[in-house]
Amino acid sequence: MDRIRIYNGMPANELGTEGWHKPWSGGNGGECLEAMRLRDGRVALRQSTDPDGPALIYTHREMVSFIEGAKAGHADFLLSAAPCTAH
Repeated sequence: MDRIRIYNGMPANELGTEGWHKPWSGGNGGECLEAMRLRDGRVALRQSTDPDGPALIYTHREMVSFIEGAKAGHADFLLSAAPCTAH
């Protein structure tokens, strides 16, 4: 993994099969978000039902901001059944 160019949207399988975790999942029929911590501190995310699909790559700071914001309720709109409206 050290010698490949890691970029947002790359095929997740190019990051390897070891190291992926399901940090959260529930009664969602096996459709889970999987995460992998990369050696440089970034985090890769992929959909468990499409392990060869694209990986989204986030910096450590981006993940901290997202998790802190989610804990503070800033992502609660994602749980709403109502469709989003563009502003």
